[in-house]
Amino acid sequence: MKRFLSLMICYLLALSATAQTRIAVLADLHVSPGNRNSQKLKEVVAEINADPTQIVIVAGDLTNEGSDEELTCVKEILDGLKKPQFVVPGNHEDQWSQSACKRFVEKWGSDRFVTELDGMVIVGINCGPYMKAADGHIKQEDLTWLDETLSKHKDKRVISVNHYPITYEDLDNYDEYINLLSKYRVAVHLCGHHHVFKHYRGGEIDALMNRALDMRSGDYGYTIIEIDGDRLRQYNKPLGGERKLMNEFTINDSPKKPIKRELEQFDKPEGFEVELIHRDEASIFTRLGVDEQNIYFGNSSGVVKAMDKASGKVVWQYQTENSLFSRPAVEKKSVIVPTSDERLLWIDKRTGRLRKEREAKGPYAADGVVVDGVLYQGGYKCFEAWKAKSAKLLWRNEQMTNYCQAAPAVTRSDVTFGAWDTNLYNLDTKTGQTRWTWNNGHSSHLYSPGNCVPQVVGNRVYIVAPDRAMTSIDRTTGKQIWRVKDYRVRESLGISDDRTKVYARTMDGELIAVNTQVDKYDLLWYVDLGFGYEFSSCAIVESKGVVYAASRTGIVAAVDAESGELLWCYKCGVSALNGMEVDANGDIYLSLIEGKVWRIKDNRTK
Repeated sequence: MKRFLSLMICYLLALSATAQTRIAVLADLHVSPGNRNSQKLKEVVAEINADPTQIVIVAGDLTNEGSDEELTCVKEILDGLKKPQFVVPGNHEDQWSQSACKRFVEKWGSDRFVTELDGMVIVGINCGPYMKAADGHIKQEDLTWLDETLSKHKDKRVISVNHYPITYEDLDNYDEYINLLSKYRVAVHLCGHHHVFKHYRGGEIDALMNRALDMRSGDYGYTIIEIDGDRLRQYNKPLGGERKLMNEFTINDSPKKPIKRELEQFDKPEGFEVELIHRDEASIFTRLGVDEQNIYFGNSSGVVKAMDKASGKVVWQYQTENSLFSRPAVEKKSVIVPTSDERLLWIDKRTGRLRKEREAKGPYAADGVVVDGVLYQGGYKCFEAWKAKSAKLLWRNEQMTNYCQAAPAVTRSDVTFGAWDTNLYNLDTKTGQTRWTWNNGHSSHLYSPGNCVPQVVGNRVYIVAPDRAMTSIDRTTGKQIWRVKDYRVRESLGISDDRTKVYARTMDGELIAVNTQVDKYDLLWYVDLGFGYEFSSCAIVESKGVVYAASRTGIVAAVDAESGELLWCYKCGVSALNGMEVDANGDIYLSLIEGKVWRIKDNRTK
């Protein structure tokens, strides 16, 4: 009898040791209503329902543009799964979200998850980028949540999930993420984004990139992850076909050594003071509002803050409901805050108390501008003019079919701005009536001039956009004057103080200056800033004869406005800049996504 019991125990232990965990991974679905991917995803759902898969992980990029319509469509399809599903968004949901990243959370309950399976913890978090072109970024509050969550399961094997690979090339704060995960028993990190199968390491952590729904040439399918004891296998599962082993390795789920990030070293620029004046507890996605005394910004926790310029001390703060993306607009007594919870707030500049509130056509992701006592504000499928003092709506134009984002260019007669519906708009400032629209001929919303601040000189409007062309347009008629693709410009644009030059940063890390005094494209100079591949949308500014441009990796470059000579570069952080603002003294204030605020003073004698 004892021998029988011993044999049974050995059998059960062996059976337990070979028990197999089977997970389906979907990534990069890129569904739009009625497109081929939407139909193929339905077939994938049906196939997974008939498979012994235990759970389904969806690792981001469910849609093409993150629109409400697309999110509704893909949610309805995924609701057909009969297995538990765990979903995180990707850059296509975060970067171009009509709802300022709210709709995903409303539909799936959260943009992060934790679950247990076969004694393992599976945990997923969001990684941006949030409402602008930038590298992926994990918010500080999400890192805090992840650490607190995993600290409750120190004895369990962990599977980590997000959309981006945990690499320098993809996540600006990859080292913080890796070092946090390295404290725990992480078996593997799963991601999508690059539409390939790849086994790599983030520090000492094994990581797997997974296929897209559509791998082109009629190859539709998904990934299967199997864990068999200490062996992990990644399979390609073509729709309707046989699975194929792509990667296999022995799991190392012991805590790992932290990595040390090697940052580029830059000397402090001679004659300039470059100073970190604030480090926030959350991420910052807004540009800065600046007046004589304070700096105003909003953070990813929905907090509006006023900070004293001289001391760096936060003098007041005001809590809203969701992450903030729009620069606070400064007027005489109030700072006007467009929120992603669909309100405009008038907050007293001195006390931080709410003075007025208006339910409006948000959620807001656009930067407003106050000119002659009027707030010109882009919204959700609309553009508005509000009396800055009384908070009275003067007019609203609802011709747009997608959201507005960048700050408009305002003159006494007209206001020019782009929207993510492929169009550039020019409206009458008095009536709000459309004077003209222009588009670049692309049907895809992703090529829109939606996050470019237009520059106006006399009768000309200048823009750049993700279609990689610089365009000059007649401000009266909306007719194109010239359009050039000599350099791969994108969304980063600026104007000289004397308005004789328009500046653009290219996707190759160059800065160009173009003559605004002639009717043809006339390149005055260009300089290589040393940024390399570049796509951030930070607007360019000039102050005291120096042009300032920024990279997606936190580097600020200073260039002589007259000669185009590169004066210096300095690294202010690891993430993209949201924007740079020039105050009345000519000082530069800038914010970085990672939650830092810097000041640059030009102390040279002229």
